[in-house]
Amino acid sequence: MGGHAAGARRRGRNEGSIYWDKAKGRWYGAVSLGYGPDGTTWRRPKVSGRTRAEVAEELKRLQAELDSGVQPERAYTVQRAMDDWLAEGLDGRSARTVRLNHDMLKPVTAVIGGIELRMLTAHDVRRALVHVAAGNSSRTVTLAHNALTRALRHAEANRHVAHNVAALVDTPQGQPGRPSKALTAEQAAAVLKAAKGCRLGAYVVLCLMTGIRTEEARALRWDHVNLDAASIAVWRSVRLGGDTKTSKSRRTLGLPQAVVEALREHRVRQDEEKVAAGELWRAHHLVFTTTVGTELDAANVRRSFRSICRAAGIGDGWAPRELRTSFVSLLSASGVPVEEIARLAGHSSSRTTETIYRKELRPVLVKGAEVMDQIFG
Repeated sequence: MGGHAAGARRRGRNEGSIYWDKAKGRWYGAVSLGYGPDGTTWRRPKVSGRTRAEVAEELKRLQAELDSGVQPERAYTVQRAMDDWLAEGLDGRSARTVRLNHDMLKPVTAVIGGIELRMLTAHDVRRALVHVAAGNSSRTVTLAHNALTRALRHAEANRHVAHNVAALVDTPQGQPGRPSKALTAEQAAAVLKAAKGCRLGAYVVLCLMTGIRTEEARALRWDHVNLDAASIAVWRSVRLGGDTKTSKSRRTLGLPQAVVEALREHRVRQDEEKVAAGELWRAHHLVFTTTVGTELDAANVRRSFRSICRAAGIGDGWAPRELRTSFVSLLSASGVPVEEIARLAGHSSSRTTETIYRKELRPVLVKGAEVMDQIFG
C-alpha cells in the first residue's frame, strides 16, 4: 500500500484520463481545466468513442487544441461560426452586404453546416465549394469561398478553432457566366430613339453617352448637374457611405447635347410628378427617383431598361451595366485612345480598362499605318 502511494503521481492540470462507462457502453476521455472564471464551475471537457484507441486519439486532439489556446466547444458547428460572423464580423457593412454574404454561404452550409468546426477538414471545404461550383458561376464560387474563409477567420480569432482550413483550399472553377456584350452603333441609336419619352429614358441616355456606372447614376443629385455648362460632377454612388468605387471615379464630365436635352425633359417630368405626389413626395434631391421621390433600386432600372430594349427591337437580354460597356466600345471603335477612355470611365489606370473591357477595345492600332499611307501614299 505504502509502495503504491509512493509511486503514484497526482494528474496535473490539462492531463487527460480515459475510463470505461459500463452503463453507456462507451469509452470516455476527460481533461480537467480547473475552475472557470466564475470560480465555482469545474471545467472538464470530454470526448467519447467506441474503443479506447479512438478516445486516446480524440484526447490528443483535444489537448493540442487546449495547448494552442483554443477553447473547443463540442456543439460549435460550421453553421454557428457563419452565423456569428454575419452577426458580429460585418460591423459597419450595409444590410445589403450582410444579406449578400448570407446568400453566398447558403449552399456551403447545405453541405458542411452541421459539421463541428473543430472536425472540419480542407477536404470538407473543397467538397462544399465543388457543390457550389456545379450550378454557379466562378464569381459566385469565389464569393462563397471568400465569405467562408472570413467566417472561419472570425472563429479562429475568437479561439473556437486552431486553424482556418478554408484558407488552404484553392477555389474550384464554376460554370461560365454570361459574358458582357456591347451595343453596336446601330443598336445604340435605336436604344436612344426608344428611350425618348420614357420615364427613365434620360437615365439610359446618360449612362450610354457618358459611361457612368449605374450605381453612380442612381446616386446623382441635381446640385451636381449643371445643364447650362453641360457638365455633371460624379462624386457619389449608392455604395455604403456614398463613396464612388475608387478615388479616380470622382470626376467631372462634359455632357453631350443629347444628354442635356434628355435631362431637361426629365426634370420637367419630375416636377410634374412632385406636384402629383403632394405630401407623399420625399425630397432627396436625386435626379432619378421613383414617382414619390424615393431612391431607385437596381430592379427599377433593370425593368425600365429592358422595356426600352424591347421597344428598340434588340430583345430584352441586356443589363444596365452594358450601357457602360457599350460606351467604351463605341469610343474605342471611333479611335479614342485607351488612356482617355480610362479617364472618362473613372478607372484607376488604363490597365484596368484593358483588363475589364479587353473585348470592347480595338485590338489593332491603325493610326501609324494611316499616317504612313498619307506620307508615302
